[in-house]
Amino acid sequence: MSDYDFIIVGGGSAGCVLANRLSARAANRVLLCEAGPDTPVGEEPPAILDSYPGTAYLNPGFLWPDLMVTTEGVASSNSAAPPRARKYEQARIMGGGSSVNGQFFNRGGPSDYDEWAARGAAGWDWDSVLPWFRKVETDLDFDGPLHGKDGPVPVRRIFPDAWPGHAKALAEAIAEQGYRYLPDQNGPFEDGYFPIAISNRDERRVSSAMAYLDDATRRRANLHIRSDATVSRLVFDAGRCTGICLVRPDGQEEQHRAGTVILSAGALQSPAILMRSGIGPAAHLAENGIELRQNLPGVGQNLMEHPSIALAAFLRRASRLNGGPSRRHIYVGWRYSSQIGGAPAGDMFVAGVTKTSWHAVGDRIGTMLMYVNKPHSDRGAVRLRGADWRVNPAVDFNLLSDNRDLDRLTDGFRRMAAVQLSGAMQAATANPFPASYSEKVRQIGMLSRKNKLLTDALATLLDGPAPLRDFLMRRVVAGGPGLHELLADPQALETFVRGACVGVWHPSCTCRMGAADDPLAVLDPQGRVRGIGGLRVCDASIFPVIPSGNINFPTMMAAEKIADSILSGA
Repeated sequence: MSDYDFIIVGGGSAGCVLANRLSARAANRVLLCEAGPDTPVGEEPPAILDSYPGTAYLNPGFLWPDLMVTTEGVASSNSAAPPRARKYEQARIMGGGSSVNGQFFNRGGPSDYDEWAARGAAGWDWDSVLPWFRKVETDLDFDGPLHGKDGPVPVRRIFPDAWPGHAKALAEAIAEQGYRYLPDQNGPFEDGYFPIAISNRDERRVSSAMAYLDDATRRRANLHIRSDATVSRLVFDAGRCTGICLVRPDGQEEQHRAGTVILSAGALQSPAILMRSGIGPAAHLAENGIELRQNLPGVGQNLMEHPSIALAAFLRRASRLNGGPSRRHIYVGWRYSSQIGGAPAGDMFVAGVTKTSWHAVGDRIGTMLMYVNKPHSDRGAVRLRGADWRVNPAVDFNLLSDNRDLDRLTDGFRRMAAVQLSGAMQAATANPFPASYSEKVRQIGMLSRKNKLLTDALATLLDGPAPLRDFLMRRVVAGGPGLHELLADPQALETFVRGACVGVWHPSCTCRMGAADDPLAVLDPQGRVRGIGGLRVCDASIFPVIPSGNINFPTMMAAEKIADSILSGA
């Protein structure tokens, strides 16, 4: 007899949903395993509860250590040198990304899910997934057929009357470009600007752990939660997955058996666990000395992200947050259609960031963060560096592998520049500069007393005489070519975009669902791993293509849908 009916590997956005729904049936014995710390009710770290996420998503205690990725494609490099490796923040804590992310809660567009169905994920078209989106949420602002009112996750918006000066100026400038105000980001998927929809109530984050692992759920006798415990591999009996090997914090191994194991470890870790367990591309497993159990060439392939660039500026005093009614740092979003390379409507997105980091310099820098909502570049991959579970996988996003994405970002940069150079934005900001998430920026953004002292001193100088600010912005804060230099030189602009382009922490599609005759489909439309009994995957890795928006809400929707499929016997 198995120890459990279900073992869920990963307590992230999907895993918490699955744990709640599967354990709601008292006969089901459920084990939820999370590699990071737990966040029990009433014991959530203040940084995670905070409406401002900047002290959570760079906290090493909440992240996978030493995870490095490449974002720049080999073809985009001007030399024979390999692409640069960058740090990549991925949550390792109960609630996963929903515990550290920016709390954006949007669905993407209906055409995203119709495309899923067209690519072989039968039953995942827009009309089929909308009920599961509605089941997740309680929309605090809007009603109607596009919104749920009884779900565990509250969704709200901060409307323009409460926006800080920078957000108001940005909205005015976008309106001058001909875009209309849309009060509901999760309403009809149209071009315009809008208040960002967030998973937040009463100025507090609501993660999947807070929403789905509440006190009542945690008290269920049939639900067992193990945190700070890493699953190193899967256990099999012939062609069936029968359990997991769990490594405790003291390094000791345990094995637990289950009728069904569900991988919900995310788009980077779930394929790595499959490959370490012998499920994946045969040649790659052989290179790493792993015995082949099931040849599935698509495992770890099709990795997708949203390629992004940014344009930043110094914030004049009146346009900063200045202790307003919310600690939120992003208020306004802008969605538009590039009409480049046959792109679908709403293929581009810009977030107005009024505070770029937790420190004093971050208070003084505002940013337009642009990303390709619907990228064409889909040739990234997750590969093993060996059979040892303690070694992070190699992750190559290969962003901008399709020149249409490069064209959209260079065009988008010019559009952001037109907004930045408007009268409204010049009144709110000064010293605009092309921005990138460089290693220097990442290091100064890490929480430390040294960084606080350095940024306090620099911020004081930035608020000094304009000539001093101009010098510091050029030499210390910005660096590199200026805005007008890039606008005047197409080659320089392309070079900037290639070098500055990074992802926005939306990895997906590495164990995608698909039709039975699709050789690269890892899963069937119920999340079952092809050729292996008793094993499913449910997280952002199952998406056939990345949605046109942040992936947290779609991941939770997918978990609701797959949980229902399991409970109904499918």
